[in-house]
Amino acid sequence: MKKMLLTLSLLIAGTAAAQAEGTSSHLDRVLQKGSLNVCTTGDYKPYTYLRPDGQYEGIDVAMAQSLAASLGVKVNWVKTTWKIMMDDMTSNRCDIAMGGISVTLPRQQKAWFANVLDQDGKIPLVRCEDAHKYQTITQLNRPEVRLLEPAGGTNEAFVHAYLPQAHLELSHDNMAIFQRLVDKKADVMVTDASEALFQQKHYPKLCAVNPKKPLQYGEKAYLLPKDDISWKMYVDQWLHLSKANGDYQKIIGQWLASGKKS
Repeated sequence: MKKMLLTLSLLIAGTAAAQAEGTSSHLDRVLQKGSLNVCTTGDYKPYTYLRPDGQYEGIDVAMAQSLAASLGVKVNWVKTTWKIMMDDMTSNRCDIAMGGISVTLPRQQKAWFANVLDQDGKIPLVRCEDAHKYQTITQLNRPEVRLLEPAGGTNEAFVHAYLPQAHLELSHDNMAIFQRLVDKKADVMVTDASEALFQQKHYPKLCAVNPKKPLQYGEKAYLLPKDDISWKMYVDQWLHLSKANGDYQKIIGQWLASGKKS
């Protein structure tokens, strides 16, 4: 009951503030314009991927289409990168950002998150023959370890925070990292367990190291504009119903392979 009253109080306060400023919720604007602006990187399988033919696919692409359908509007894809995603959000280019986004406090300072989708965590993705070498922070945090990470995201932030002694190379093409690991042009990609498990199915020489025991706890959620309680409550309710009726689990089952474990 207390939680419900708090939520209602936030809704009333948010609505009053919007009216005072003469602004409307993203919920109203999406309905009025007939389209949903979805920011996504298109480089993070299995959540979001921009195919060579210009079409998006993945778990969160399907979920974006579900959200748009619940509103009776179409999806307008807004291409972003991990480095500029928060700028796109704060400059009002996005009604929502989707695509395997990790919950972090720095992001929370500038935007809001919808309710948590799933738990996740950072683990090493390595050549299977080397999996025994890269089990711990101590093993990874050495100058001879060649790390390869996408620029601007939580993988890079993790490496700076916990692996400062390792040799870090940043890539502006996330999808090229996996073949470079196979080709021995790098040793380790620290990434979310969900991505590592998915990619090892497509690159049999790569193994996700200890996916059930991540090096760092993490959560995934959709990113929303700050201080828009009406829009957040709608997205949260849509997500709750998607999980309750099994739609979310069905989409997950189509994309997220369990893979092998090391």
